[in-house]
Amino acid sequence: MATSHSLGAGDDCPMTTPEFERFQASLGDTTPSADLSRALVGLWYDGRGDWEAAHREVQKGDGTDEAWVHAYLHRKEGDLANASYWYRRCDHAQFSGSLDEEWCQIATLLLARTNDDQAAEQ
Repeated sequence: MATSHSLGAGDDCPMTTPEFERFQASLGDTTPSADLSRALVGLWYDGRGDWEAAHREVQKGDGTDEAWVHAYLHRKEGDLANASYWYRRCDHAQFSGSLDEEWCQIATLLLARTNDDQAAEQ
């Protein structure tokens, strides 16, 4: 559980984007970017190998994005019953690929949504 996220661009993530690459590069920073959503902060901590901090972060929220990351974290932990509960809460099917693929998919989609929201505000 305490291993860091090890995807390199293109490894298990076929849809790398500049936003994803910046997010992945930020895993070397000491703190997450202030403009990340709570769900992305949870993924950021998990990507740094800090499952506990990731879990604490997503527990603070009650949205579907936090529930999705929460589901992933419990799947990673091996608690599939708890993961199933959180997948139902976020209305996503349990992921059938690798944990790295799921981390990548969640990050890519949440980052794209954040980018779309920021573009709409301009």
